[in-house]
Amino acid sequence: MITCGLSLIFGILGVLNLAHGSLYMFGAYIAYSLTATYTQSFWLALVVAPIIVALIALAVERILLRPTYHLGHLSQVLLTFGLAYVFHDLASSVWGSNVLSVAVPSSLAGTATIFGQAFPVYRLAVIFIGLIIAVLLWAIQEKTKWGAIIRAGLSDKEMIGGLGINIKLVFTVVFVIGGILAGLGGVVAAPVLGIYPSMEFETLILALVVLVIGGLGTIGGTLAASLLVGLVETFSRFLLPELSMFLVFGLMAVILVFKPNGLLGKQVAHS
Repeated sequence: MITCGLSLIFGILGVLNLAHGSLYMFGAYIAYSLTATYTQSFWLALVVAPIIVALIALAVERILLRPTYHLGHLSQVLLTFGLAYVFHDLASSVWGSNVLSVAVPSSLAGTATIFGQAFPVYRLAVIFIGLIIAVLLWAIQEKTKWGAIIRAGLSDKEMIGGLGINIKLVFTVVFVIGGILAGLGGVVAAPVLGIYPSMEFETLILALVVLVIGGLGTIGGTLAASLLVGLVETFSRFLLPELSMFLVFGLMAVILVFKPNGLLGKQVAHS
């Protein structure tokens, strides 16, 4: 969920948004506030938190990022990197530095037995939600007019503008979609991973690895890379915890040697 949005943003806007992990963090913290203080409903938080994060993403793109599109990648990287630290301090001042958690909804509590092995129902639900979102994003990207515009934007933004399409609106919509996906990822991850300071930076690192391995602007590549990185990271944490991140980055290096554009990525030209 997180890397799909990051892939689209970088692929189309050419912006490596280093504050993308902060949107994931806000999704988790907002879900905590909604479930612990206001509504006590995880399902309402699942809807409301991504919408609030989308509004934050909209403000970031319209107010901060849009004036930097003509300045090049370095300005955008520095801006979003600094913004990530601002958001980190803001979250710490609002929610504190303690580790927080969101309760698993009662309808998804317990375990389910599959092939004689017990699995938490909530984690199975997260997998199901991820697959549904992957299929939905693929359908939008491959079967709709907006998907065609997004795919064309990956290859030639100038031509899109020449056809009379409002490229600024496309940029904004893509950035907001990325924010929604990041916020949604934060909500569904909160009951499993917890909510704590610096969670955004840890997640951003893995998201960038998945982005590089999968390739830019490809839902299928992102899904395949997420599964691959998830398996390597999980098993290495269990079998060789001291070498976990080394193996993850080693996997990325090996794939880049043979597939410089990622598993399913295509060469993207940025002006």
